[in-house]
Amino acid sequence: MPSSSQWIAFVIASILFIQVPGPSVLFSIGRALTVGRREALLSAVGNGVGVATQVLLVALGLGAVVAASATVYTVIKVAGALYVIWLGVQAIRHRSEARRALDSQVTARHGRSLRIGFVVGVTNPKSILFFVAFLPQFTAPAAGHVGVQMMMLGLAFGAMAICSDSLWVLLAGKAREWFAREPKRLDKLGATGGVMMVGLGAVLLANE
Repeated sequence: MPSSSQWIAFVIASILFIQVPGPSVLFSIGRALTVGRREALLSAVGNGVGVATQVLLVALGLGAVVAASATVYTVIKVAGALYVIWLGVQAIRHRSEARRALDSQVTARHGRSLRIGFVVGVTNPKSILFFVAFLPQFTAPAAGHVGVQMMMLGLAFGAMAICSDSLWVLLAGKAREWFAREPKRLDKLGATGGVMMVGLGAVLLANE
């Protein structure tokens, strides 16, 4: 088990890393502006589950395969980026649905929102590389079961990421409610969220 000092150092380092606006934050804000607070919160949870899945892969040693293979890394990166771009394009095409999402009588597709968040979280190869380099620094090899220790740290990281992304969703949701006072303004906001996700996907594709 990691020591108390290692846990404290890990929590501090994780909070600092999570608070830097990155793909997860931008994705959460984009979802909040596009489909509303409830669905965006579910996407944030799905994203956290995707991150936890990555941690499991790293603990099992598969993260090292991604880190060592440029081909595997590129395939995962392109797939994830194209998926985010597709979500953005869909949000722009169906921007009028942003108004309908505010109607409590509209049936929400909770499972779909969780799945969307999961796919985005699990297909970010850079976070896999981050975990490969980051998690071992806070383990205690002498205590044994390093893989189990990494999974515990990673689950804690995922929980913190969900809390952080949810706060961003709530803030973006407040802005969306203000825009919702004028339906046409809300349509433009939904399109803005879509453009944000398309831009995020393009940046993910361009980055090495």
